[in-house]
Amino acid sequence: MQENNFSIEDITTIGIASPGSIIENKIISNVVNLKIEKFDIYTALKKHFPNTKIIVKNDGCVAAIAEKLYGNIKNYKDALFICLGTGVGGTVFLNGKMLEPKKYSGLEIGHMSINKNGPICKCGKRGCFDIYGSFKKFKEELAKKLELPIQSTSNEILPKLQQINKLELNSVEKIIQEYTENLSIGISNLINLFEPEIICIGGSFSYYESILLKPLKKKILEENMLFNKRKDIKIVCAKFLNDAGIIGAGNIL
Repeated sequence: MQENNFSIEDITTIGIASPGSIIENKIISNVVNLKIEKFDIYTALKKHFPNTKIIVKNDGCVAAIAEKLYGNIKNYKDALFICLGTGVGGTVFLNGKMLEPKKYSGLEIGHMSINKNGPICKCGKRGCFDIYGSFKKFKEELAKKLELPIQSTSNEILPKLQQINKLELNSVEKIIQEYTENLSIGISNLINLFEPEIICIGGSFSYYESILLKPLKKKILEENMLFNKRKDIKIVCAKFLNDAGIIGAGNIL
């Protein structure tokens, strides 16, 4: 605000992209990845912005809004947006309209179980897609294998990937293969449920398009995972990468 010579009175609306599917009366609840049981973010912000309109919506939803308005699913009526970060979020558009339940934000696809014998998720269930599709976990595994700090960013990991030798490449490829296999199970389940024209993947996954998208598409489209044996589904990365949520939050006015 100081850099742009703005005052609080100049801000008419604040859009919040919030993790967690339960958002009721602008109160976010059950954000298991951040260990938040309930937080009245609206009231907290109103203390500082008393005359500003504040809107709170699920982060996966607002990222999807950005891609639907301006991005890679703009020209499609039936689309699935998947956001891969700390966990797995997503939004479905059917016949051009966002699928939204009457109560709560819904569509918590990360808590669809894909392995009944899998580890216990932070939500309390076993084998959630959130565990297997977490990009945070995938990056940590890569960093460990490449002998980088566990909290390394994509900008630090990707150059290292391009420099590895053949022996290191084999071990890294195993991590990539396991991750894309797990993703393909969850995504193919969603395709069989909603039959979208296009899948758009956002979050940190977008930065790894060159190494992850091709094997993921091969798994889903060529390995008999789809009920209708479809080959025409487009699978793309988000146009706005990890900024889709910021752009979408500015368009939920």
